[in-house]
Parts: sequence; structure tokens; C-alpha cells
Amino acid sequence: MASSLKARTIIRNTQRVAWAFRRLASTASPDGSPPVTATNRAETTLKRFWKTVDLEERGDTLAITLDSRLLKTPRGEPLFLPRSKRLAATLIVTEWENQRNVLKSHALPMTSLAARAIDTMNESAARMDVRSALLKYLDTDTICFHQNYPEPLVRLQDEHWNPLLKWARDAFDVDLFTSDSVLFSTQPEATKKKLDKVLQSFDPWQMAAMERATYTTKSFIIALALVHGRITAEQAALASQVEVASQIERWGEVEDSHDVDHHDVRRHIGSAACLLASV
Repeated sequence: MASSLKARTIIRNTQRVAWAFRRLASTASPDGSPPVTATNRAETTLKRFWKTVDLEERGDTLAITLDSRLLKTPRGEPLFLPRSKRLAATLIVTEWENQRNVLKSHALPMTSLAARAIDTMNESAARMDVRSALLKYLDTDTICFHQNYPEPLVRLQDEHWNPLLKWARDAFDVDLFTSDSVLFSTQPEATKKKLDKVLQSFDPWQMAAMERATYTTKSFIIALALVHGRITAEQAALASQVEVASQIERWGEVEDSHDVDHHDVRRHIGSAACLLASV
């Protein structure tokens, strides 16, 4: 009875956790409960339970510790990063240090992204599923749907979207169709096959960054340009918000809507860019 009540309590609390932790699916232990890790404990209690956060060098990797104990992913894997990812590791330390009395899971974008790379992007089957999901975005890619009115929108499309389309076509020798109609169907299968091979060449960190950037910008091409260093995080954010920017230019900003979206998009894209950085 006690075990059943505890399980129900964990499930209820887990449902309260924001998107960042919900995406980090854990491997169930024999009794059906997730591994006891710092991320899962934080997910369940929603309260700070640690006093100190440190960054340590362990062999060829960087480790984050809470009260001298290794920070682990929701699947129970040590959250080790290569020494080349010191920026990302430092940001993860900062995320956990900045949590106060009540855990704010939306304030852990680097942690969730690094854990996603470790827990998911090292598995062949999972990577295949992710690639398939990302390639579907090509058919509805934000920057492939253009409008010829109003003038601010047309100008921003030309400024932010057309250079990325030209880059992708030239860099990967692919055809990318654009349309001004919602009846637009799909991109060529040959294009998808070539870009799938590009995804296959990505390491786990690049795949995790590609996934987050695609979902945030609603654009495979913007995300691809970010991963390849063609654009910065800010340029990716601007390209993803062309329609919003044109609306603001015409009618002004809506408080507690446009400004919130502005920071939210940059938080997610910024975390992807920082994970990609080798510093």
C-alpha cells in the first residue's frame, strides 16, 4: 500500500514539471520507478536539496557535482562532458547554483540539453527516430513559405531567409522549394536523403543541438545553419521570428507576449549554440 501511494505521488509530482524535464525520459527500474538521480529527485520534489555545486575534471571529461556527488541524467548516466565543452559545463553549474528554494525547471536549459545528448543521441534507434522527425520539418519549414505582403514582412524574408536558402542549396547541393501557398506539398526525396546523411555525420552534441534548434525555430534549415556555424544564435532567433518582427514593426509590441517569446526563443537557441561551442 505504501509503495503504491508513493508511486502515485511521484507520478502526480512529475506531471507538474515543465517541458525541459518531461523530454528527458528515464529508463524505469525493476519496480517501475525512475533511477534516483539529482535530476529526477529535483523533478519529484521541485525543491533545492543541495548546498554546493562544483565543476571537476575527471580524466578526459568534466563532471558537475552536487554536494560532491555526480550530477546524473534522468536515465542514471553520469553527466560527463568533454573538456572541449567547458562553456556548456560551466553554464550547467551556474544553472544549478542559481536555483533557490523552489526548482525552476525552465531555468535548466543546458542541463536538459546535455542530458538529452547523453541519454538519447548515443543510441542508433533513437537517433534514427530523431532524424526522421527532424526531416519532416523540411516539408513545413518556416523559411520555405514566403508572402508578398506586407512590405515589412517581404523585406525581412529577403534579409533573413533567402541567404539561408541559398547557403543550404549551395553547401549541400540540394533543391529546396519555396511557396506562397499553404497547398505546398513536400521537398524532393533526393534532398531529404542528402540531408539525412548530413545528420548521420553529427555527434551526439550536434544532434541534440539540432533537435532543440529545429523545434524552437520550426525550421530545419535555420537549425542546420546554426549547427554548421553559418549563423549565430541571435541570427537564428531573428530568422525564426521574421513574421513576429513584421507584426511588431506594423502594430507595435504586445506586452507579456512578444517580449516573453523574444527571451524564450533566445534561451533555447542559445543553449544549443553553447552546447556546440568548443571552448
